[in-house]
Amino acid sequence: MDIYKRKSRWKLYLGVAGALIVAISMVYTSYLTGKLAEEERSKVALYVEAQERFNNQLEMEAIQENGCPEPDFTLHLLILQSNNTIPVIAVNEQGRVDFTVNVRDTSQAYLLAELAQMDEEGFQPIQSSNHRIYYKESTLLQQLRYFPFVQLFLIAAFVAFGYLGFSSTRRAEQNRVWVGMAKETAHQLGTPISAIVAWIEHLKLIRDEDEEVQEVVTELRNDVSRLELIADRFSKIGSAPKLDPINVFEELEQCRAYMQRRASRKVAFQFPDPGSPPQTIHINSHLFDWVVENLLRNALDAMDGQGEISAEVYDDNDFVYIDITDTGKGIPDNRFKTVFQPGFTTKKRGWGLGLSLAKRIIEEYHNGKIFVKRSEEGVGTTFTIQLPKL
Repeated sequence: MDIYKRKSRWKLYLGVAGALIVAISMVYTSYLTGKLAEEERSKVALYVEAQERFNNQLEMEAIQENGCPEPDFTLHLLILQSNNTIPVIAVNEQGRVDFTVNVRDTSQAYLLAELAQMDEEGFQPIQSSNHRIYYKESTLLQQLRYFPFVQLFLIAAFVAFGYLGFSSTRRAEQNRVWVGMAKETAHQLGTPISAIVAWIEHLKLIRDEDEEVQEVVTELRNDVSRLELIADRFSKIGSAPKLDPINVFEELEQCRAYMQRRASRKVAFQFPDPGSPPQTIHINSHLFDWVVENLLRNALDAMDGQGEISAEVYDDNDFVYIDITDTGKGIPDNRFKTVFQPGFTTKKRGWGLGLSLAKRIIEEYHNGKIFVKRSEEGVGTTFTIQLPKL
């Protein structure tokens, strides 16, 4: 299993764990709100009972007629005065509001609208002898009901900010590693390349009459020039390269010629005519060629030595587009973005850095984009390079 499959699985596991935590929190909060709602209904029922007894003049008169002392309503008053959080609306038998408690707006229009809404929601009022008692949830209970969503938002915000912070730090570390590796590679290549150049010149001088040796020397010098180009490419990683106006058709032709000499004869290259009307783009030719060669090399690997590689150039008002298409194995839909991540490879050998470098070169140094335009397994793949017109 490759690193990106493991990464996807860990994301899934963490997502499931997070969803489970939120679900447990919501269920438990719902349980608490249910208990609190029952408690509030009991309090309102007790409030109604206290109100009825306090207002029951017949009971008081009967007690006084029997010569009993005046009843003590201290507890009733305490119960009535203790409700300072639950909004209560008392409706008489004629359907009009007689009194309210803890209601911010006591106008009949507002109260009737509130009662209509509560009836529509299926609220069951508490019945007393002469009134129907409607009540709304206290502010505390409402806050508790919304608490899981607030908690979910805060957790999501914390995770998002943490992820962005760690991702930014990781990208910065990766960039430093990329730049360090690239420049160190260029530095390490420089010394042996200089020594090889000196030996080639020495061999050329001591065997200047031997045509076979001179031919070998020429090929060696070509290969050393290639090594010098590679070292130059690595040295440019991490620093802003100079961009020059280049005819894209001529640049693509150079890449095609170089790669076709190293490809199987069963692979056909269909590239635009270098003599086409010039289409100028601002690029660093060394780095741009590196990107194209990486795409062509991957295409050759995907076709197992036979097939067709084609290139197409087109533009619109703002951008120039370069499509490079092969008839290889193709890429699954869910891998379109993964292929540009460092370490991704489907080959048995290789580091999986080619497309990651290509993305960095196009996006960071040329202000463009590179992406998989389309791909179908067993049919082929098209990569698109998008560069701005300057």
